[in-house]
Amino acid sequence: MRISAPALAAGLLAGFVGFASSFAVVLQGLQAMGASPAQAASGLMALSIAMGLCGMLLSLWRRMPISIAWSTPGAALLAASAAPSGGFAEAVGAFLLTGALIVAAGLWKPLGRAVASIPPPLANAMLAGVLLGLCLAPVRAVAEAPAMGLAIFAAWALVGRLNRLLAVPAAVLAALVLIGATVALPPGLLAAAGPAPVWVWPAFSPSAMLGIALPLFLVTMASQNIPGMAVLNANGYRPAPGPLFTVTGAFTLLGAPLGGHAVNLAAITAALCASPEAEPDPARRWQAAVVAGAVYVGFGLLAGTATAFVDAAPPILIQAVAGLALLGAFGAALQGALAAPEGREAAVICFLVTASGLTVAGISGAFWGLLAGGGMLVLRRG
Repeated sequence: MRISAPALAAGLLAGFVGFASSFAVVLQGLQAMGASPAQAASGLMALSIAMGLCGMLLSLWRRMPISIAWSTPGAALLAASAAPSGGFAEAVGAFLLTGALIVAAGLWKPLGRAVASIPPPLANAMLAGVLLGLCLAPVRAVAEAPAMGLAIFAAWALVGRLNRLLAVPAAVLAALVLIGATVALPPGLLAAAGPAPVWVWPAFSPSAMLGIALPLFLVTMASQNIPGMAVLNANGYRPAPGPLFTVTGAFTLLGAPLGGHAVNLAAITAALCASPEAEPDPARRWQAAVVAGAVYVGFGLLAGTATAFVDAAPPILIQAVAGLALLGAFGAALQGALAAPEGREAAVICFLVTASGLTVAGISGAFWGLLAGGGMLVLRRG
C-alpha cells in the first residue's frame, strides 16, 4: 500500500494532536477513579492502542477515513466524579457496562434512537457541567504558580493565534519543558516507557452503574459518536452508524479490564483525516486515518513514560493543560445548552446540579443533573 504524502502528513498530525491534546485529561480521569500510577499507565496504553487498532481496522474495512479517539468528555466526567467506594475495580466494572451499552446501541436501533433523542440542551448542559471544574484549572494554576501558569497559557494563546490545532500541543510542550527544568524527575523515567498492562478484575455496584457507566455512555454517544458521524457525513461519507458503534463498543470492552474507559468515533481528528487537505481523492483519504491509528499505537507503547512524567509533576500544571484542552468543548457545550429559549431554564438547572459535584448514594452529579433538568423540562412542557 503506497500512502500519499498529504495523507501521511494529515495522519501524523491527527495522531499527534489527538494524543498530545488530551492525554492529561485521560490520566486525570483514571486517577480520580482510584487508579494507581501503574493502573493509569495501563489504561492510557490500552486506550491508545485500542483506538489506533480500531481506527486502522474500520478504515481498511470501509475504505473511509474513520478516525477513532478515546472519550475525552468521558475522561473529564471521571475527573469530576467521586471515586467509587469499591475503588478502581468498580470503575472498571462501569467501563465494561459502558462498552456493552455502546455495542447495544449499535446492534439495537431503538437504543441508538433513544440516545439521539435526548434533548440537545440537556446533553450539552450536562457536558458543560462536567467540564467546568477542569476548565477553571488554568486560572487556579496562575494563582498557585504564576510564572509557570502564565507561561503555559501564553504558549497556548500565542500558538493558537497562528494555528488553533497546535495550541494545546504547544501548551503540553511548554509544561513538559517547565516541569523538566524545575521538578526532580524519578530515575529510570525512560526505562518505564515500555507497555506494562495491569489487569483489573471488575466489580459491579448499582451506584457505579448509575453514577459512572450511564453518564459515561451518554456523554460518549452524544459528544463523540454522533458528532463523529456528522463529520463523516459532512465530508461526503455515509457509513451505516450501527456497525461503527458496535466495533468501538467491542474495543471498549477489550480495553476496560486494562483500565481504559471508552473509545469512540473522533470528531476533530476525523475532520483532519476526512477533509480535502488530507488527500484530494476522497477514495484514498482512508490512508490518513490508518496513519493516525499507527501513531496512536506508537504513543500507547510510550504510555509508561508519559504517566511517570505526569505523576512527578505538580498536579495543578497538568490540570491546567487539561483545562486548556477542554475550553473549546466547554464553550460549544455551553452555547448548545443555552441556544434554545424554551429549554434554557431546564438546561441551567442541569448544568448547575452537574457542576455542583453533588453525590447522593455514591451516584455522581452528572446523573442527578440530567434527572433534574429532564424533570424540569417535562414540568414546563406539561
